[in-house]
Amino acid sequence: MKAVLKEKPEVGFSIKDVPSPEIGDNDVLIKVLAASICGTDVHIYQWDSWAKKRIKLPLIVGHEFVGKVIKVGRNVSLVKIGDFVSAESHIVCGTCYACRLGNAHICVNTKILGIDRPGCFAEFVALPEKNIIINSKKLPLEIASTQEPVGNAVNIVFKNKVAGKTVLITGAGPTGLAACALSKVCGAALVIVSNPSSYRRKLAKKMGADVVVNPKQKSLIEVVKKLTNKEGVDIVFEMSGAESAFLEGIACLKNGGYFNAFGIPSKKISLEWAQEVIFKGITINGVSGRKIWHSWDTLKKLLDSGKLDFSPMITHQFPLEKINQAMKLMVSGKCGKIVLKVA
Repeated sequence: MKAVLKEKPEVGFSIKDVPSPEIGDNDVLIKVLAASICGTDVHIYQWDSWAKKRIKLPLIVGHEFVGKVIKVGRNVSLVKIGDFVSAESHIVCGTCYACRLGNAHICVNTKILGIDRPGCFAEFVALPEKNIIINSKKLPLEIASTQEPVGNAVNIVFKNKVAGKTVLITGAGPTGLAACALSKVCGAALVIVSNPSSYRRKLAKKMGADVVVNPKQKSLIEVVKKLTNKEGVDIVFEMSGAESAFLEGIACLKNGGYFNAFGIPSKKISLEWAQEVIFKGITINGVSGRKIWHSWDTLKKLLDSGKLDFSPMITHQFPLEKINQAMKLMVSGKCGKIVLKVA
C-alpha cells in the first residue's frame, strides 16, 4: 500500500509503498478514504525536540481519519464489513488504575496511532474493534475525518463551566477554532482568541470569536484587562504550545481562574510559580486527547442537533501524495484544518 512515512531525523515526510497491515482476532482493517493533519503531525514533520524524544523511526504517521471497514477479525462482533468509520486514536490497556476508574484518556499504557504504532496516512489502517466509531453515512467525509480533533475541543471545553464566563483561547489552530465554536455554543459571555496569523484570526471570527488579537502587535494582557474590568478572564484554553502564549495566558487569568493546557510545547517552559500560580490561586488542567467515550458521545449529539458547525475551519484539501506541500501550508499558518484525500 501507499503510505506517508517519517524515515529520517530531518524536516519532511516521504511517500513509500509498504506492506498492508495484518489484523488480529480483535481487530478491523479499514480502507482509508480521508485523513486530516494535526498539530502533532507538524511536530513530527519539523522533527523538533519533542519529536526527537518521542518518535521511533521509521513510522507511518497520521491519526485522524475516516474510512470503510473491509475486513474483521474472528472475535469482532460490533463492527461489520462496509461500516463507515472513524476511530479513537488512543489505544488503551483497560486494566491500569486510570482505565479502571473510567479515565482511559490518561491510561499509563496508551499507544497512540501514528505516534506509537503505524498511522492512518496510508491506504489502509488496522485498529482494535474497541477503538472504532461507526459514523452516520450522511456525515461528509471532511467532517467525519476531523471528529477526533474536535473531540479534543469537546473535552477541554466541557471540563470547564463556560456558560456566562469570559474565555481566552491562545492559538487558533483547528482545535483552538473548534474550542471557540464550542465555547459560544455552550454560552460563554465573551470569547477572545489570540493568534499572530491574520488568516487564522479571520477564521476565529467565522467560528464565533467576539474579539481577536494579534499578540505580536498588541499587548494581549492589556487587551484582556480592558475587556474584563482589569480582572482578567475566568478561563484560558492554551492551544498553541508556544511558550509566549502559555505565559501570557497565565498572566491574563484572573485570581482563582482556570488554565487549561492542551498545546504541546517543543521545549521546557519556565514559570514564576509562586507569583503566577500559588498567590493567584489558579487551577491548571492538563488536557490529553478526548475523554473516552464521553467526548465522542457529546460530539455526536452536537453534530446531530445541528448546533455545532465546524466546517468553516476546514479550509484545504490535498491528495495524500501532496503531503509535504500540505505540511508547508500548515507551518505557514495560512490555513485551518487540512484534509488529505486518500481514495
